[in-house]
Order: sequence, then C-alpha cells, then structure tokens
Amino acid sequence: MARRHADPRRQRGAALLLLLAVASIGFAAVLIGAFGRSGVEQLREQRTLARLALASDALLGFAAVNGRLPRPAMSATDGREASAPCADEAACSGFLPWVTLGVEGADSWGKRLRYSVTPLYTIAPIQRLTAVATKRVQTRDGDGTLRYVVGQAQCVLAVACAPAVVYSQGRANLGTSVAGLPQANGALDNLDEIGNDNATTGFIQRPASVDPRAPGGPFDDLLVALPLETLYERMTAARTLP
Repeated sequence: MARRHADPRRQRGAALLLLLAVASIGFAAVLIGAFGRSGVEQLREQRTLARLALASDALLGFAAVNGRLPRPAMSATDGREASAPCADEAACSGFLPWVTLGVEGADSWGKRLRYSVTPLYTIAPIQRLTAVATKRVQTRDGDGTLRYVVGQAQCVLAVACAPAVVYSQGRANLGTSVAGLPQANGALDNLDEIGNDNATTGFIQRPASVDPRAPGGPFDDLLVALPLETLYERMTAARTLP
C-alpha cells in the first residue's frame, strides 16, 4: 500500500492556527491583567446586589403567604428557617434562610448572606398597631458624619425603622463561607464592617472604600433594608395582615 504524505499546506495552516491560539491566550492574559480584576469585581458586586434584591422580594413573598417574616437560618450550612422562636434581637440575627425562601444563600464571593429581623415580625399575625420595627441604617456624609437613612436613634411607630435587613459582607474581611468557616478580618480600623458583623439593630451602608484613613475604615459591605410600608402593602394585598 502506498504511504500517504502529509499535505505541507495543511501542516502550515495547522501551525498558523496554533500560533494564533497561543497569541490570543497571551493577549487575553494581558487584558485580564490590565483590566480584568476590576471588571470581575464589578460583575460580582452587581450579581450580589441582584441576589440581595431577590432575597428582599422573597422575604416579602414569604410574609404575604405566612403572615410574618421568617426567622434566620438554622446555620451557615443549613438554610432552613430556625425552628425555635427568636428570644431577642441577637437570636433573630444570623444568616438568610435561603432554603426556606428558595433563593441563593451566598454572595458572589462565596460568603453566606446575613439577615437580621425584628422578633415581633416573625410572629403571625403581625400587630401593625403595636409592633415596632427595630432595624436602623446609617451612612456617612462626606466629612464622615453618621446620619440615618432608615429609621432614627429611637424606633417608634410614627417614624418607622425597617423590620429586617439582608446584607453581604463583601469580598474582603469578615463573613462566613458557604462551608461554615469564619473568614478572617484582614484590615485595620474597619470599624463600620466590624460594626455590621456584630450588629443586631444598627447597621451601616456607605460607599465602598479601601482607604484605611476613611471615616469608618475600609468598607465593602452591601446592604438592603426591607421597607416597612412595602411589607404592609404586600401583606394587605394578600389579606394576611390584620
């Protein structure tokens, strides 16, 4: 049988394709090195904000059906709602009950979403004429001064605070992984992040910063407060609010 010889033109074409592939990989690496880190982080932030929005809507849906908000999750690895009633604000602060709500339970950095809810709002039916929402949210002005964006120093019926907040602890510093492992604090003087990590009623939401000299220190938490009026409107429409 005659031996077939490789077509030199085909060999040259294959070599050229291989060369182009290698060059493309190298060029992509350069682009990723130059622009990719910020672009990837921006995408992760957007995805996390979307997950927080979905979680907020799921909380409203749960309340519309059940006449109350859910308690936090059993743990960082068990996303079912805790079975025991919340004895106090600390017991009602933990992780989003993602299995019960049917949503994603982690942010884009692999950390469990945090959740804090007013104990009285986890009991059905919610007594809207007497139940006082207890979650307050502050931000910082340009000079670092704290001011309230949700609620006030003393939560009352007339000036409503939020019944719940759900938040991500961001890419860097603190938080709990999906495996249930606490994440180290890799920053100095990140007082606002530490405050959120320990908070049960008062939370901070402000623009991200990596500057250790910024008031409150480095910060990359993302937080959404559940609007009380929206909660009542959704429950009223579903006829689960007295």
